[in-house]
Amino acid sequence: MYVVYLAVIAVVCAFLNWIFTDATFFATLLAWLLGVQVGLGALWAFLGHYYKSDQVAAYIGWRPGSPFQKEIAFANLALGGCGVLAFGLRHSPLRDGFWLATILFATFFLVGAFTVHAADLRVGGTQKPGNAGPVFFADICMPVVLWVLYLFI
Repeated sequence: MYVVYLAVIAVVCAFLNWIFTDATFFATLLAWLLGVQVGLGALWAFLGHYYKSDQVAAYIGWRPGSPFQKEIAFANLALGGCGVLAFGLRHSPLRDGFWLATILFATFFLVGAFTVHAADLRVGGTQKPGNAGPVFFADICMPVVLWVLYLFI
């Protein structure tokens, strides 16, 4: 459910930022989504996959004790760092290239995660919230939103 809360926070902050500054709407929304939804969301996922591996596995409906939880934790840490840095570079001349790289990273990672969850839902029937809940939909919707916003800036 945290993905929904982070998306709402990002949209509200972007809207307030847009109202009180002369920033363009699409670039402002993209910056906040990269920083909050992608960045902070992936850092939160890192914490869960690394420090609470067995609980996260149970939430997803997967077997606990897998060392792959730690690997996915570090992938989330890398994505989170990129997202936060993308937000920090929003006024930098490096912005566009870094945003593009972060969007590509997020797309490959999230769409890949979506396909794994979809296969587990279809084949294994795992309907736990961590497999078929808000994260499932965010994994496919967030890359689409990021690309649309990027194309409009």
